[in-house]
Amino acid sequence: MRSSPRLTRVGLTGGIAAGKSAVAELWRQRGAVVIDSDRLAHEALAPGTPTHAAVVKEFGKGILNADGSINRATLGEIVFRNQERRQVLNGLVHPVVRQKRREQFAALEQADTVAVAVIPLLYEVGEEKEFDCVVTVACSEATQLARLGAHGLSESQARARIAAQWPAAKKMDRADHVIWNDGSRRVLAEQADTIWNIIKERHHAARQT
Repeated sequence: MRSSPRLTRVGLTGGIAAGKSAVAELWRQRGAVVIDSDRLAHEALAPGTPTHAAVVKEFGKGILNADGSINRATLGEIVFRNQERRQVLNGLVHPVVRQKRREQFAALEQADTVAVAVIPLLYEVGEEKEFDCVVTVACSEATQLARLGAHGLSESQARARIAAQWPAAKKMDRADHVIWNDGSRRVLAEQADTIWNIIKERHHAARQT
């Protein structure tokens, strides 16, 4: 969906611990405007916001830290054990994040740039048509488990989070471009640069039409 001849919208998605943030940072360094859905979710859930109040009402004050902020680990333990509870949370948070993201895109309408939105559940929530192209970052499940374990999750916790998303192969099949991140940072950077150059070429070509 192209709403401006000057702005190129890229959706960046992939499984948990696949390396989306690393790719987004590489592209930011190359000139992309990065819109991070996780950061927008943090903003949406900040104390004093309507979304914070709605989530606390739904899941109880037991999910709160001493300062009133939401303990994401505690909330995660609830929703990744129960698909229905996870859907309830997504229903409270995702519409707010989507609106914030659309507002940021609207502010860039006349900018001659490439904007990259990092959206872990892009396909799951059916937002792929909002972008000029979609890039999926993927890796093996063994690599996901190792990376999540290094961040302190048990194997059962890691598997629950992996299972909450579409399989990597399904996302890869639907994407315009795929980055396979099972190797070194150098290999990741080489793939990211190749795809970035393709995106930039198409962006410049679109300006001429």
